[in-house]
Amino acid sequence: MLAAKTLPLSSPVTKVSNFPDSSLIFPKSIPAIKANRNILSNPFQASCLKTSLESVIAPDTQSYPGATRVKILSEALPFIQKFRGKTIVVKYGGAAMKSEALQASVIADLVLLSCVGMRIVFVHGGGPEINQWLGKLGIKPNFLNGLRVTDASTMEIVSMVLVGKVNKHLVSLINKAGATAVGLSGIDGHLLTARPSPNSEQLGFVGDIASVDPSVLRPLIDNYHIPVIASVAADKRGQSYNINADTAAGELAAALGAEKLLLLTDVAGILEDRNDPGSLVKQIDIKGVKKMTDDGKIAGGMIPKVNCCVRSLAQGVKTASIIDGRLQHSLLLEILTDEGAGTMITG
Repeated sequence: MLAAKTLPLSSPVTKVSNFPDSSLIFPKSIPAIKANRNILSNPFQASCLKTSLESVIAPDTQSYPGATRVKILSEALPFIQKFRGKTIVVKYGGAAMKSEALQASVIADLVLLSCVGMRIVFVHGGGPEINQWLGKLGIKPNFLNGLRVTDASTMEIVSMVLVGKVNKHLVSLINKAGATAVGLSGIDGHLLTARPSPNSEQLGFVGDIASVDPSVLRPLIDNYHIPVIASVAADKRGQSYNINADTAAGELAAALGAEKLLLLTDVAGILEDRNDPGSLVKQIDIKGVKKMTDDGKIAGGMIPKVNCCVRSLAQGVKTASIIDGRLQHSLLLEILTDEGAGTMITG
């Protein structure tokens, strides 16, 4: 979604997710992009475009007229030009992580955005997977105000599941789809330095972020690799902490001077009326968000997400969006159309 509505799009793009197979349609050859010699002069991106398109296109793509596919690509061009070379930080979780179909949609979107020149940073949690493994080991999950109570044994499981299993699975999926992903955690390269939460006596090893050093990320994103970052960090003594993935994504976006922060959620976005899914607020500024919070319209689990967005905007991120991860290709809808897929917050 763009803050400045420079070029209205017609229905083929804004209704991308309404194709019969819920997949965005792209041709196997992409003449519309050949004109951008800077992209195709990069060997990675040239091969990435070919490989990713072959791997994510639905089998019945050819049943759609070529003119329709070319029109979709041409209408996406202004958005590609606007965001090419810009850093986009995506936080991944919720329904989009639990559903295989939605997971495939997110991976396809990431690879496509990377191939057309956007610098993608992918941050993930993995709550359901952690709960599953805790259950296998006979450990009952415990939460306090929505945060996982993390004792020493739980922290060990969190690290193993997020860093060793979920992270490497996502890296494998992205590589298979045609991009080059590199798996990291906040511990690697002093990327995130943690400190105990103010409620550490009740929460255990749940941490806040004391500092961010994105040095290890810059060579990766400069070469259009996709860093995949598990939300685990360590303090200066080496003690590991469980970090909220929204918070990790927001702080990384700020440290990288990102153009956009995107939080995939299980809701449509910020609603004017929490009981009316049709009351979506498409765009709002920080002042408007604070008023909605004071009025009680933003409450519960939406408050930390909104606060994460506001904090990142205050540190220089251009826009932050809370988008509906239950929609197929929600990332493409948010970045490559005027319609968007949730709520965009501006400074």
